[in-house]
Amino acid sequence: MEVIFKIVRQKQDSSPVVQNYVLDVSGGNTILDCLNQIKWEQDGTLAFRKNCRNTICGSCAVRINGRSALACKENVRSEIARLQQTEISASDANVVPEITVAPLGNMPVIKDLIVDMSSFWNNLEAVAPYVSTRGRQLPEREFLQTPEERSHLDQTGNCIMCGACYSECNAREFDSKFVGPHALAKAQRMIVDSRDHETESRLENYNQGTKGVWGCTRCFYCNSVCPMDVAPLDQITKIKQEILAQKDVPDSVSIRHRHGLVEVVKQGGWINEPQFVLQVVGNYFRDIKGLLAIAPLGLRMLARGKLPLSFEASQGTQQVRALIEAIQLESKNI
Repeated sequence: MEVIFKIVRQKQDSSPVVQNYVLDVSGGNTILDCLNQIKWEQDGTLAFRKNCRNTICGSCAVRINGRSALACKENVRSEIARLQQTEISASDANVVPEITVAPLGNMPVIKDLIVDMSSFWNNLEAVAPYVSTRGRQLPEREFLQTPEERSHLDQTGNCIMCGACYSECNAREFDSKFVGPHALAKAQRMIVDSRDHETESRLENYNQGTKGVWGCTRCFYCNSVCPMDVAPLDQITKIKQEILAQKDVPDSVSIRHRHGLVEVVKQGGWINEPQFVLQVVGNYFRDIKGLLAIAPLGLRMLARGKLPLSFEASQGTQQVRALIEAIQLESKNI
């Protein structure tokens, strides 16, 4: 079949351009096969990364039709089917399908489909992704684990560091301090590893403002694009639960937000916004710095009549409260 490949090409510190290549391919050809065909038969200057061709190394991650994926995993047939669902009528045989391939996001382009992954690796290093056994008596041979202890590492251990989740991360795009879903998924692996003895210090580190777990916007994109089903968002949620389970967890806006949201909804059935802001940001007038930070916004809203001065509870408050309390009780029993 004939397919038009629209390749987003770019040199360092220059604007991207789209270059079209017409290929005669079969539906089973992977996107990487097609990139190879372009390079070998039409344009030897096209630059992209590849290595294993078997969904193991993660080198060939690119954006295919707007989503980050492995070029060696996705094939022409699946991409055309996806396009037919959204853009092209399957019955229109005269339309030549187009597949767009672009470099990963959230990282500067070096050339064409190759990006500079320095920030990706630096943020991984920031979570200290190594099992620490310092302070423990060294065994005669090795630190042993039971099959059950090892099973806790299976999902996160599947990560191949392809960068797909990092590329799609909205939080990373908005906040350069956020370490990224790949790093926090690896952080969760360290927390549940029975051989590691620095769980408390790790949780303290991952609890640091928006650079840690509280920087995640829970957009779910990392889960949706992960080719290995690591589910980074799920791992970030597990770390949050570990932090909140600590008795001496340091007070912060993020912690107050997590605890306060449920309590505010229990009181009125939905969010009483002025009370919620006062509780979370101002810590009931104890966080003067936080209050001063939002005072200009509050004054502008008040001047424009957009600051609600009263609150009407939901008619379903009792049902909402009963549902929340039932879930909380069930959680304690698990």
